Amino acid sequence: MKIRLFTIPNLLTLSNLMCGAFAAVYVLEYRMLTVALMLVIAAAVFDFFDGFVARLLKSSSPIGAELDSLADMISFGLVPASVAYVLFVESMPECMPQWMRWAGIVLCFSIAAFSALRLAKFNIDETQHTEFEGLPTPANSLFFLALGYIYEQGNFAWGVWIPLIALFMGLMLVSPVRMFALKFKGFGRKGNEIRYSFILLSAVLCILLKVYAIPVIIILYILFSTVRWALGKGRKTSGLND
Repeated sequence: MKIRLFTIPNLLTLSNLMCGAFAAVYVLEYRMLTVALMLVIAAAVFDFFDGFVARLLKSSSPIGAELDSLADMISFGLVPASVAYVLFVESMPECMPQWMRWAGIVLCFSIAAFSALRLAKFNIDETQHTEFEGLPTPANSLFFLALGYIYEQGNFAWGVWIPLIALFMGLMLVSPVRMFALKFKGFGRKGNEIRYSFILLSAVLCILLKVYAIPVIIILYILFSTVRWALGKGRKTSGLND
């Protein structure tokens, strides 16, 4: 079987990877977190369009699926872990014990490990075509990059808590919570209530808060999805009991 490497979808996926690679350099080498945010947003755009173009051109392939996860691991796994690391080391007090410093650094980079697990699980899970199980890696990455932007603006004072935030977000990546995807089967209101409500609320927050809205939107996404998932489980349990 002839394997085509340089297809248009694969080039878009490689653009995602390159944006992530440059973002990691800007974070770790230059501490330019706002530039990294712009690069990760570009990576997310490429990540969306590679699948869209593959379906449009009917050029989906196994190598494209594998390449997509490898690119996502850089842009949405390594980069947010790097941002968490920078936010932590730049904020930790001099009196902090050495063991606590290393523990915090390990927790920051655990984001990369959780992201790898999330992506590997997604590749073999056939139930995640219309919704997700666990927080999607692009959402997690945008969350930490937005915190990096807020830090550069001088409005972030919780750097010492970043390892715990990283642990929580990492656990959300591999959690069993079913999270809704913004994929519309139709544009009618029925069946899309939570999607339209979330989009409307996100638009209002973006107008009011601009980039500062991103972490708020991600947290709301987790809350919306968790409540929806819990209510769904409750209805199923009630039905079984009846």
